[in-house]
Amino acid sequence: MRKLEQLLITLSRDAAIANPAPHPYILSMKWIVTAAIYLAVTLLVFRWRPDLMQKLQDPWFVAEIAALAVIFIATSLSAALLSFPDLHQMRRLALAPALLLALFLPLVFFSWSAANPLAILSTHTYECTLCLALIALLPATWIFFEMRKNASTHSRWAGAMAVLSALSIGALWLRLHEVNDSIGHVIEWHYLPMIGFGIVGAWLGKILLKW
Repeated sequence: MRKLEQLLITLSRDAAIANPAPHPYILSMKWIVTAAIYLAVTLLVFRWRPDLMQKLQDPWFVAEIAALAVIFIATSLSAALLSFPDLHQMRRLALAPALLLALFLPLVFFSWSAANPLAILSTHTYECTLCLALIALLPATWIFFEMRKNASTHSRWAGAMAVLSALSIGALWLRLHEVNDSIGHVIEWHYLPMIGFGIVGAWLGKILLKW
């Protein structure tokens, strides 16, 4: 009996102290601030579009940028919530990006309808999709690394949200960098590929976030 008590005392003394996981709000805020700095730095390095100040007079362009920013914030928070087993009892908030993405589609449509005359189709094609993926690669890698510290029980959805959060940064960078007003091009080579990348994110979540 004494040996058992001594063993328990030794184990309790040698046990590592586990640091509590940060609240999802704090975790997502860390991702958001870091990603915002990353976006600013990449725009400084690669330069923003020279007609940006003029474009900021276009309400549809401003609405698109604002919507992308809101989607980025929502997907970041959703990814943080989904990295916890119980979603911190905020399931509706974790699923909010689905509604925002659904609302984003009519915004893009109305932006296309309001374009008069229609902008000339960009000569860029897959190059934009490649840039989107490359800009998103670093924040996506970091978010997955951070999420692995927790214990997600919704690995597929968490992976998809992590990738969509990073892709939102890439989409913002493209709209603020590329001199292009062709909504058809933006839909085809910016936004539609995000759906495919989101599916890849769900697959990666199943592999990388499984525990």
